Amino acid sequence: MIVKATSFDIAYRAGVSQSTVSRALRNSPLVNEETRKKIQAIAKELNYKVDKNARNLRSQQSNTLALLLFEDKGADESKINPFFLTMLGSITRACSNSGYDLLVSFQEMENDWHAEYADSNKADGIILLGYGDYTDYRDKLLHLHQQGTHFVRFGAEVTDMPVTSIGGDNIGGGKRLTEHLISKGSNNIAFIGTISEAAPEFLGRYKGHQQALEAAGLAVNPDLQANAISSEEAGYRATKSLLDKGIPFDGLFGASDLIAIGAMRALQESGLQVPDDVAVVGFDDIPMASFTKPTLTTAKQDTLLAGQLLVDNLLSMIAGSKPKTVLMPTQLITRESSNRTK
Repeated sequence: MIVKATSFDIAYRAGVSQSTVSRALRNSPLVNEETRKKIQAIAKELNYKVDKNARNLRSQQSNTLALLLFEDKGADESKINPFFLTMLGSITRACSNSGYDLLVSFQEMENDWHAEYADSNKADGIILLGYGDYTDYRDKLLHLHQQGTHFVRFGAEVTDMPVTSIGGDNIGGGKRLTEHLISKGSNNIAFIGTISEAAPEFLGRYKGHQQALEAAGLAVNPDLQANAISSEEAGYRATKSLLDKGIPFDGLFGASDLIAIGAMRALQESGLQVPDDVAVVGFDDIPMASFTKPTLTTAKQDTLLAGQLLVDNLLSMIAGSKPKTVLMPTQLITRESSNRTK
């Protein structure tokens, strides 16, 4: 009769406790790398297989994480922002590598997703992805926090409650993009994207835009700003509205790549050449940005790292730690849309 190895056998061989073995096999950040590799090597040698059902019964955990994805109300329901799709792949791999299943659910902002997942045993923790009106979103975050739900989110830093966020440096990225436009000879730069507390990511990018203008001695012209959610259609309409005003501009900052792509179409339909007449930049570096005509200059957010950090921080929280917000630096990716000679 073949006797299956148990976690206690591994613990004995490794000289650690059984709970340490369990954490190491889940790739818990609470176990140092050397010990984790040693335990995993012994498990492989003994052909040890985790009995998920037994483990879940002992721990009263589902060993499942929930990813809730939502977008701006009014966005095309047939589309998902490709920025978040690239992050989804990274999150899926990170969960698998940590021995967790991932439950993906698409939500509308007005739904009671905050109550449904917090009050059930569907998942041990929640990852929140997407853009939405933060003035509505905030109440749901507060509800989750008050219930003691384990959750992390991708987005701008939350300063009015202890919420863990993973996000890009929106202010720094916005400043760098505008500095780039100025270096290419743009002096009157339009900004397309909603700037309010309801859209903190876009607001941060606009603040960086303002900082760059002021540092260069250029005026911040509120007439060269138009609100738009993150979609090509919104970027197109907002740019058309600016063009209809008749106020000249020679640079355009789209608060997201999707906005910038819609803006380029509006400019081209109006007979303006990108970048010769108007240099254009976006934000995110979605895959489509390198295939537009012209190709799009943008600020790259590292979606692979973001996905890993979201999972790592959520698992750390589930294990009892208190992770902190991480703002990742952005990288300027220069392409044809801003490559104008003075």
